Amino acid sequence: MRIDLEKSPVSLELPVFQPLPSPENTPHLVEVAFKGMRKGFFAATDPSLRTGDWVLVEVERGRDLGRIRSLGGAARAKCSSEPSAVVLRRADPAEVQQLYELRADEDRVRRTTREMVQQHGLHMKVSDAAWQWDRNKLTVYFTAERRVDFRQLVRDLARAFRTRIELKQIGVRDEAAQLGGVGRCGRELCCATWLREIKPISLQLAKDQSLSLNPQQISGTCGRLMCCLTYEHDAYLAARKRFPREGKTLRTVNGTERVVSIDIWRNLVTLQDESRQRRVVDLDTLKAETVVQPADTRDAAPAEPAAPLPAPAQQQRPPRRPRKAPEQRPE
Repeated sequence: MRIDLEKSPVSLELPVFQPLPSPENTPHLVEVAFKGMRKGFFAATDPSLRTGDWVLVEVERGRDLGRIRSLGGAARAKCSSEPSAVVLRRADPAEVQQLYELRADEDRVRRTTREMVQQHGLHMKVSDAAWQWDRNKLTVYFTAERRVDFRQLVRDLARAFRTRIELKQIGVRDEAAQLGGVGRCGRELCCATWLREIKPISLQLAKDQSLSLNPQQISGTCGRLMCCLTYEHDAYLAARKRFPREGKTLRTVNGTERVVSIDIWRNLVTLQDESRQRRVVDLDTLKAETVVQPADTRDAAPAEPAAPLPAPAQQQRPPRRPRKAPEQRPE
């Protein structure tokens, strides 16, 4: 049977599909890393960009050259807001060579800045200096224990280098991350290689892991507590839950004993009885020797409620005396 669509009363309409956006014009998020710990998030439209590529980006005052650290969903997970700057294009080999020349010139800038700091008598330590790729900005990083008035120093630096000067104060942890070095383990510092976020470290971490509280043994090259104290802290807390807490009194087959110390690596517990005699037992053996104290029976008759106390008698106020009318004096 053949149906004539022109004479048929039923109208057939095809769905209208919206054209998909071209991948070449769709912006995606890119994380770009610069010298030291500085990084930024930019919008890029080039789909051929990959991690590790050198790109030329637009910054507040001019242009800068950086390297892509992450892009796409990985960069979106790190970024908290929409980027306002964009990636201009992929950098040429000549532009990357220019960046290396600027890095070599930063040693001269650092030495000159330290000489000016000594001339002004300022109590600050110049850690590093960083040129912007277009030489429109020079950032000088320093550490100081107190507030420093460096207004005159900024004028002298701007007159010497003919560019915009920014003095940025950083902490000792950030200084170690920028300069790098070797830790107590014999490897490069974590903060200078792969650890991008430096979290605060407290002395409680060393206590939970039963480490020495001597600052010289648990401090890094920066003089602060080592960042690696946080790596195994969660594992220690999970392992300590299997053991009785230190100082707790247990009732075993040998009598009343107190937990002196625990060893989570060897699975041992040190106990001390009432005669101050100590013994070391395995955790499984301790659980077998522990005497379970009988709990209160639930079938016991409930205690009768106490009779309510009589309510205190309300104290009655004495009746008020009628006020006397004022006496009228004769005129």
